[in-house]
Amino acid sequence: MINVSQPSLGVEELAAVKEVFESNWIGKGARVDAFEAAFAEHIGVRPENVATLNTCTEALFLSMKLLEIGAGDDVVLPTTSFVAQANAIAAHGARPVFCDVDPRTQNPTLADVQAAITPATKAVMVLHFGGYPGEVEQIAEFCRERGIFLIEDSANSVASRVDGQAVGTFGDIGAWSFDYAKMVVAVDGGMIYARDPKLIERARKIAFFGLEQESNSSQAERHANRWWDIEVSSFGRRTIMNDVHAAVGHVQLTKLPSFVAHRRSITERYDALLAGVPGVVVPPPLPAGHENSYYFYWVQLPEGIRDQVAKELYARGIYTTYRYTPLHRVGAYGADVSLPKAERAAECTLNLPIHQSLTESDVDTVVAALRDVLANLI
Repeated sequence: MINVSQPSLGVEELAAVKEVFESNWIGKGARVDAFEAAFAEHIGVRPENVATLNTCTEALFLSMKLLEIGAGDDVVLPTTSFVAQANAIAAHGARPVFCDVDPRTQNPTLADVQAAITPATKAVMVLHFGGYPGEVEQIAEFCRERGIFLIEDSANSVASRVDGQAVGTFGDIGAWSFDYAKMVVAVDGGMIYARDPKLIERARKIAFFGLEQESNSSQAERHANRWWDIEVSSFGRRTIMNDVHAAVGHVQLTKLPSFVAHRRSITERYDALLAGVPGVVVPPPLPAGHENSYYFYWVQLPEGIRDQVAKELYARGIYTTYRYTPLHRVGAYGADVSLPKAERAAECTLNLPIHQSLTESDVDTVVAALRDVLANLI
């Protein structure tokens, strides 16, 4: 099966894990600190502006608490988003207000966001679909002018930039994912960024039971007496990362430039081979100054055939999918709105395989199969 996504792990990651095992400390420790520092450098911020967590989802949930978003507040987000975004909002008593998206990039435009703003809007949350930064600069400026928080779900965009600035750092809070399907894999895990380092200080405490200090050997070295005593400042839970995951993630981060280069070459090959294929629309070009992570490669097909195309490709050993189902159609969120651009895109878009292990031969196989299937359907 040619997978739509898969991790690229090797001997370097195994060696890093072996070192952690041999240290006899596999909890949160020096490897977590090193990973945080390396990631901070990668996105161009100071280490005190970031903290690791067990998932990106936890970063999104935590953003609600840090920004004191709750009952009576509205949060605008694109309907073409991952369910974790809307869950984080709704779970804290706030109302998800879904906005439309550009049907080609599947990112919200500034106009889409503005159309969804209500008097109760306290925050805007955006996803950079497939690694495309979208209109994040314009949306960030609008939010600053209106006194609205901006939260960036950068799970798709670990290497995306606009004029050299890392996506995820334009708003008040950014969140990244390191799960099995992402470009930087830490087995599982997440990272949260906050413009205000005091929020990260608070996030660290909430992520470890709300304790004012941890109780472990490193604390014992800094406290001569009764390092085991505790003081609780908030009612948190345990959502920290450990040294095993951090060691894997740190190695993966060093490989990220080569991962991006490979994905770029795969994208260029898809673009070239699919150019002029009847019924196929490839992703749009990037605006000047934008850098892509190449997390997704998607095509848009004539109305009414996408599902059949996916089924026939799967029968030929090619796994495709569609990300993300429009959330305003999910009954749990209680949305009663029509978002025609997102709805149209959701019925014709198909994600093709793209990952670091994909070969040129694999791409040729995917394209040949897609051409053959379409020839019988159009």
